Amino acid sequence: MPETPLVQADRVSRRYRLPRETVFRPAPLVRALEDVSFTLRAGRSLGVVGESGSGKSTLARLVMALEQPDAGAVRFGGQDLASLDAPTLRRARSGFQMVFQDPYGSLDPRRTVAQTVAEPLAVLHGAAAPEQRERAAEALDAVGLRASDLDKYPHEFSGGQRQRIAIARALITRPQLIVADEPVSALDVSVQAQVLNLMQDLQDRWRVTYLFISHDLAVVDLVCDEVLVLQHGVVVERGPTREVFQRPQHEYTRTLLAAAQLA
Repeated sequence: MPETPLVQADRVSRRYRLPRETVFRPAPLVRALEDVSFTLRAGRSLGVVGESGSGKSTLARLVMALEQPDAGAVRFGGQDLASLDAPTLRRARSGFQMVFQDPYGSLDPRRTVAQTVAEPLAVLHGAAAPEQRERAAEALDAVGLRASDLDKYPHEFSGGQRQRIAIARALITRPQLIVADEPVSALDVSVQAQVLNLMQDLQDRWRVTYLFISHDLAVVDLVCDEVLVLQHGVVVERGPTREVFQRPQHEYTRTLLAAAQLA
């Protein structure tokens, strides 16, 4: 039997209701995603690209089960996330974690690194304090930091080190999937390369699967096996990254590549 995809989106749609313009008209709807489908197998990386407003971050929230689709289904390990009750979804969340764009805004300045990194373990597993600290030290080691950093605060680290801390927090539950939403766009170019190399190394060592949200096509070209191109919430092209970027079939993809000087 063929292997079940780790993540599968089946004709997913999401719309948002805007504020009423007048009391005499219904509130307008805006389409964020329409009939989006893809599969992502374990150990692979899928890049999702498009301009601002194309639906990339909405798709990330649906995959993370932070929102539910209006139509279609997102499945993780064959389970429809929207159909799970709260306790089952809480257990499932150990298998997927997220790394956010801003390493400054995503870390609480009042909490130590140990508290920050161990938070998912405490919330999802109720682990005792000694186990939390031990696993946090292991996660820091995996991202190239030291156990002696556990009692420090975010302001004591550089931007690249803070993003490593954010990645350590995502790793601590030993997830199968990491959703990375613009994880290097807030970093200097030289630091971007370090973080991307780290993410690729973790994939090789831990078989981590990435859903990589980015507007930077050069980054996607470097780290992703496959790419999904979104325009106004609709998939206009998909396929192996190198094939799509070298022989784009859709005019919108060609426009993105020309703007990125990749074509």
